[in-house]
Amino acid sequence: MPVPRRRIAVLGSTGSIGTSTLDVIAHCSERLELVGVSAHSNLRLLAEQIERYRPKIVVLTDPEAGPEAVGTPTRAVEVWRGEEGIRRLVTHPEVDTVVVAIVGAAGLLGTLAAIEAGKTVAVANKETLVMAGPLVMRKVAECQASLVPVDSEHSAIFQLLQCGRFEDVERLILTGSGGPFRGKKRADLEEVTVEEALRHPTWKMGRKITVDSATLMNKALEIIEARWLFGMPAERIGVVIHPESIVHSFVEFRDGSVLAQLSPPDMRLPIQYALLYPERLPGPSRRLDWSALRALHFEPPDGDTFPAIQLGYETARRGGTCGAVLNAANEAAVQRFLGGTLRFLDIPRVCRAVLDAHSFSAQPTLEELLALDRWARQEVERWDRG
Repeated sequence: MPVPRRRIAVLGSTGSIGTSTLDVIAHCSERLELVGVSAHSNLRLLAEQIERYRPKIVVLTDPEAGPEAVGTPTRAVEVWRGEEGIRRLVTHPEVDTVVVAIVGAAGLLGTLAAIEAGKTVAVANKETLVMAGPLVMRKVAECQASLVPVDSEHSAIFQLLQCGRFEDVERLILTGSGGPFRGKKRADLEEVTVEEALRHPTWKMGRKITVDSATLMNKALEIIEARWLFGMPAERIGVVIHPESIVHSFVEFRDGSVLAQLSPPDMRLPIQYALLYPERLPGPSRRLDWSALRALHFEPPDGDTFPAIQLGYETARRGGTCGAVLNAANEAAVQRFLGGTLRFLDIPRVCRAVLDAHSFSAQPTLEELLALDRWARQEVERWDRG
């Protein structure tokens, strides 16, 4: 009997994860079918994707986008709009798996709607778990949904945990490239430009996540994500800098065994694993060339130069409202840096200031988290180090 195809919706199809997801679906078309996509501002690319990949449903999240956003497709396409359009797409009866590739806090409500509908959610949006990890994981259990990580580090841990019993796990170790400023000291980063921060040595990503990699805030957010996704306390999550980006994470077991997942830095592999889990099939991702591999290097992160790491550990330990505040403050600070109104080294400083100033709650509601998200962004806009 032929295996039915898994039907996919991609939120954020025009971003780096979204475009890689569409490539995976096209290469695995015998097993995967694209049902719908959402996009915000890159409407030219969206029109190309509609023509090439032929989704049945398109959601436009930019209220200014007109009908011309979808171009002139050669077959009928349903066009929906806004948050209601996202909700309709992720709960659609023809959708089995939702890929959340939207950057930032904007992915939270779509993720929750998909979980409440009992879908499989392939989550590339770490901010969802950073903001509302306990709430999200509680919903997953209540609604019997499935949450599969797409981030390369969390995908690696997810794969490695299949190799042993969870109760035997001693530590999770996240790897990171170190970004474009690995080896630099704080004095070297006083006059960092946007162009320098966006010059990542290994990965090709969107602007926001590339800046997060430069500040190591991406590692801070990944610590928090791992805390809730895998139910592992912060003190048992480690970080190691690995500039080659070949080893994507380690899992250490209590007998001393350490397992690692290795592959080239190509996001199509963890995306395909999430879409086809637990199957492994040939796909479009690059293979590791063992004949060209000469050495792998590892070093501890520099917490003095990159204080974001400590913010991640603190937030993972405290939980409650800290994740929503840190995430929103960082998003707003990165936006100001990209806009030229905030210095690079001020990004973790303003995040610290806003985190310290907020009214902490240990068990916030979704409404409280969303309100604090708005508050933190406003605080960053007002912040001036003087």
